[in-house]
Amino acid sequence: MPQIAQLTADNWYLASQLFWLLVIFASVYVVIGRGMLPKIEATVDARDRKVAGDLAAAKSAHAAADALEESYRQKNDAARADAQRVVTEAKDAAARDAEKRLAVIDAELAQKLASAEQEISAARTSAMAEVESVAAEAATDLVAKLSGVTVEQADAQQAVKAVIRG
Repeated sequence: MPQIAQLTADNWYLASQLFWLLVIFASVYVVIGRGMLPKIEATVDARDRKVAGDLAAAKSAHAAADALEESYRQKNDAARADAQRVVTEAKDAAARDAEKRLAVIDAELAQKLASAEQEISAARTSAMAEVESVAAEAATDLVAKLSGVTVEQADAQQAVKAVIRG
């Protein structure tokens, strides 16, 4: 092959190609190593800073969410305690109201009971008087029928009272 043969025939041509190879590699190194690499490193550093900033913001947001949740729990607990207190107060008020109504009803019942006892006592006294009167009349009639003797009404009533009382 003539292309390969010419490389071995001329050393100068080989040295020239090696020179340009070195020049191209050096220029590529300068362009990439000195021009593009700092930009890439800056981009990577900016991305790392952004990720670190985002992580810090996420941690801050998480801490704020935890604080907000704790505040919510405290408010919820306070509201529950307040509701429990209101319920307890309502129960106590209802119990006091029921006690007052029961006391009024007990007083009314006691008054009715006393009135009924007085009526019963009056009825008993009236019934006893009638019983004594009827017994005295029956005794007067029996004595008159059995013995033929007439007994005074007052004497018969005294005798009946003595027997009834004891």
